[in-house]
Amino acid sequence: MADKSEKTKARLPRGFADRGAEDIRAVEKMMATIRSVYELYGFEPADQPLIEYTDALGKFLPDQDRPNEGVFSFQDDDDQWLSLRYDLTAPTARFVAENFERLPKPYRSYRSGWVFRNEKPGPGRFRQFMQFDADTIGTPGVAADAEMAMMMADVMEALGIKRGDYVIRVNNRKVLDGVLEAIGLGGDENAGRRLTVLRAIDKLDKVGTDGVRALLGKGRLDESGDFTKGAGLSEQSIDRMMEVFGAPGGFWDYNMGTEGVISDDRRTTEDNGKTSVLSNRFAINELRLAFSEQPLALDGINELTAINEMVRAAGYGSNRIRIDPSVVRGLEYYTGPVFEAELLAEIPNEDGQIVRFGSVGGGGRYDGLVSRFRGEPVPATGFSIGVSRLMTALKNLGKLDVSEVIAPVVVLVMDKDTESLGRYQKMVSELRAAGIRSEMYLGGAGMKAQLKYADRRGCPIAVIQGGDERAKGELQIKDLIEGARMSAEITDNAEWRAARPAQVTVAESELVAEVKKILAAQAADRAKGGA
Repeated sequence: MADKSEKTKARLPRGFADRGAEDIRAVEKMMATIRSVYELYGFEPADQPLIEYTDALGKFLPDQDRPNEGVFSFQDDDDQWLSLRYDLTAPTARFVAENFERLPKPYRSYRSGWVFRNEKPGPGRFRQFMQFDADTIGTPGVAADAEMAMMMADVMEALGIKRGDYVIRVNNRKVLDGVLEAIGLGGDENAGRRLTVLRAIDKLDKVGTDGVRALLGKGRLDESGDFTKGAGLSEQSIDRMMEVFGAPGGFWDYNMGTEGVISDDRRTTEDNGKTSVLSNRFAINELRLAFSEQPLALDGINELTAINEMVRAAGYGSNRIRIDPSVVRGLEYYTGPVFEAELLAEIPNEDGQIVRFGSVGGGGRYDGLVSRFRGEPVPATGFSIGVSRLMTALKNLGKLDVSEVIAPVVVLVMDKDTESLGRYQKMVSELRAAGIRSEMYLGGAGMKAQLKYADRRGCPIAVIQGGDERAKGELQIKDLIEGARMSAEITDNAEWRAARPAQVTVAESELVAEVKKILAAQAADRAKGGA
């Protein structure tokens, strides 16, 4: 007898999650919708492996002392460091560089898959999660960036999110880089501090103004007691950063719900004729005034101007695609336009609290990633959707219904001899041949336990044939849905007799026809209930 003290404890690693049938189907349905939009725009599917050489990941080049910093890494038999991919962008850049001569340029592709972060997990922060990306590589102009923003707006609406409940926010990293240069953080020697600044500003919606100020300064102590080292900026530099990107009362406050500070001539009522927001043209003019003496920032503002004119010409107004200087994106490899898809609707979270959900995806221009491998300029832009986060938002909004997936019809096993098992399996085969999802019970329990199993699965119908039925060439078909309803709702004998029968006896040859009839009746009841 095994020693119980030696049992392995069943436990899920922190930062990871198990998934059930409902979540898997919900993700597949959502991704099919996203895929249809990507395909409509002419993008083609592609895939890369989960593991790359660590030095190919771009953001986390191999550190001699800490090769696992930020990524899950290990060494192969040649002592080379390999890592689980951190995102889908770096593997795409590696693939394009390796196959550059044979790929069409621009190369337009999309991909989905799991990515991994070797970071501290927390509420809503996982070490494994799924992304769904689209990338255009080989187009230097911002027309490709404008298309990304338009495509993401179309994705939101294809998923049932109405206008006014989402916005695609667009900025340009050159604007931020211009500010960083102005406060003395230009040059390669300040790359680490710049990244710290970027990540701090990117957390504005999570930690607020005071939290960002702390992260730009000496650092921040969070609610759990963990301390995050800051960028070490002076108070004057912090004031300048917050003035442009995060201070209350600025001209971008329309995103924070303080539209009252904006006069009417700065507003637009595009798209739905109701929601009044700051116009993109006014935002761009304000940026020009703020950066009139900063060449790099002005270059970024000119690109934002071009993007705005293109999306306006295509019918995408300020309510759908919005110029917003607070959009940063916390990764250093972005070199130009950056964008985020944000849900504006107030949505109940998993605890039932009404919250503003925020960002469900983002991306931008990354002209340096493919170039790292080839030593020549290769422009690129892309967008990544956080699949799990978006799925949660859609479910909470009631936009992701997977109820049409019907549990299987179950054929009960009343006799376990080989001949009887063959007869039950024949019934299942006939049902499957008719396109009816079905299974034969494969456990070892009796009839009561089998019906309990069917109930737990949510099975609509049970097929029963014991020795008596088999001798007559008959079988019983039990409508489990109607039977449960009658047990719960009908107490009067006359009403019970008048109700649709929950169990019928039919000839074996009538199995498929009767099952179809009952399934159709159940579908009609569901339609009435949803009407």
